[in-house]
Amino acid sequence: MPVITDCMRSIESDYQIQEILDGNVISGQLKTCCDMGKKASFEERFAVTEMLLEAVTERISVFQKIDEKTEKLYENLKLLKIFLQEKERRNTNMIKAGIIGATGYAGNELVRLLMGHKEVEIKWYGSRSYIDQKYAEVYQNMFEIVDDVCMDDNMEALAEQVDVIFTATPQGFLAGILNEGLLEKTKIIDLSADFRIKDVAVYEKWYKIEHKSPQFIEEAVYGLCEINRDKVKGARLVANPGCYTTCSILTAYPLVKEGLIDPDTLIIDAKSGTSGAGRGAKVANLFCEVNENMKAYGVATHRHTPEIEEQLGYAAGKEIVINFTPHLVPMNRGILATEYATLRKKADGSLPAYEEVKAAYDKYYANEKFVRVLEKDVVPETKWVEGSNYVDVNFKIDERTGRIVMMGALDNLVKGAAGQAVQNMNLLFGLDESEGLNLVPMFP
Repeated sequence: MPVITDCMRSIESDYQIQEILDGNVISGQLKTCCDMGKKASFEERFAVTEMLLEAVTERISVFQKIDEKTEKLYENLKLLKIFLQEKERRNTNMIKAGIIGATGYAGNELVRLLMGHKEVEIKWYGSRSYIDQKYAEVYQNMFEIVDDVCMDDNMEALAEQVDVIFTATPQGFLAGILNEGLLEKTKIIDLSADFRIKDVAVYEKWYKIEHKSPQFIEEAVYGLCEINRDKVKGARLVANPGCYTTCSILTAYPLVKEGLIDPDTLIIDAKSGTSGAGRGAKVANLFCEVNENMKAYGVATHRHTPEIEEQLGYAAGKEIVINFTPHLVPMNRGILATEYATLRKKADGSLPAYEEVKAAYDKYYANEKFVRVLEKDVVPETKWVEGSNYVDVNFKIDERTGRIVMMGALDNLVKGAAGQAVQNMNLLFGLDESEGLNLVPMFP
């Protein structure tokens, strides 16, 4: 073996193989090597040829590998370019949203939902109580998700930066600052009651405050998507319905619309979790006040009453008067509405059958993603809609009394507030109505 190795080294040296491969051999030296080859034995010429071939193959292999890496790098760069272009396109086309009242329960739920919305970028987290404080310090669940600080509630400045503003604020805030200039710059979805009721006098009577911008009431669209979908699409100002009202209206709407019940006999008994009262510190909402307790409140005076009457009145084709009694129950989320009304008898004096009532619900809700009409004898429960945008409804005919019991359940912070607001936003901007809202109810 050493002899063979020495021989190969000698040949490599004599024929200047390395110099040839490196391109360092001059023409005179190359001619000398060629002359040597002509005089050499077959075995020597074969060895030289083999050595050159192996060396060239090795070098070609190296270049091929380099070329492959280059090609791969090129392909990756192309993909990166496409990704960056798409990101830029999306950033350009993303709906820019601002939230006033972002640190309330409904505002925080808006943040949660919009962070999962592929077409929205939140530009402004408005909060009068936490200006310049990091949002994730107010809501720790947003740690490493939201890095922004809370801004003030400067609507004029915000309108210059966004396509839509959500106002999750107390009654009177938006009405006090709304002007034509704001609506020319951006769309507004208001989660308060300022523009839900069309009669200014009724609003002022029930809310005990003066309405500061009644000129926009007529234009505002009541944003109950399942009923006013087409009107919402072209709106500048959407009045997002309340939680009690959404549940109460959707539960009874088909039967009122189809004339199967006498709407003036309607009684609504509703229960809500404590988040419906907002995040502000109130004695009535303290743990010791709420825990192991259940109570009615706002009896015959609750502010959602005229809102329900107005919307169901449109369905009935006349003004109606109802009884609405809310209750506070010791849970975080959820609304359950149990509603009672007298069934209208048919021409033969009989009551509508189950199938007839079910057909009325199916007529309006069979194609509605977020309204689920349950199977016969299954009652809605708040736990089966928690954390979702669904409303579960059902009914039971009481043959003995000639009345019907209608039931509905929803999450007051989602379909009753933030989820419905996002649903309205999707309609405003021509998106899939369910975008950002495909939330499976949480359990347990």
